[in-house]
Amino acid sequence: MKGKAVGKKTMKKSPAKKIPAYKLKRYKCRLCGYIYSPLRGEPHHGIPAGTAFEDLPEDYVCPVCGYQGKGKIGKWGFDEWVPTRYICVICGYVYDEKRGEPHNGIKPGTKFEDLPDDYKCPVCNQDPKIRVQFGKVLKQGFDALDV
Repeated sequence: MKGKAVGKKTMKKSPAKKIPAYKLKRYKCRLCGYIYSPLRGEPHHGIPAGTAFEDLPEDYVCPVCGYQGKGKIGKWGFDEWVPTRYICVICGYVYDEKRGEPHNGIKPGTKFEDLPDDYKCPVCNQDPKIRVQFGKVLKQGFDALDV
């Protein structure tokens, strides 16, 4: 049995499921408006992308307030923030929940998460060059705008 570990079980790791960007929880600082997004993390502060707000260290400090001398605003100073505008990463089209897309049958006030999974970017969908190069740009091709 040379080369085999005896008594150890090998376990296959199941691939991590990627959570769509529009479903990730973001948090906004009450004082300065900084938005913590797990999509980007804060690599310059040793917090890798993919780190949920709940998993931040207990001594976490808002990177904007903490460096502007406004005090050490910790996790307690953040509220959950839900974006209302989303941008197509290919063409820059912005879907605004307040506006909707009445010309496409999407009423004003329709939440991005309530759009059908086969929702297509209305700009990319009209451009044959984009469709040839990128295919159909669906809901997953949008990122939340931080403002």
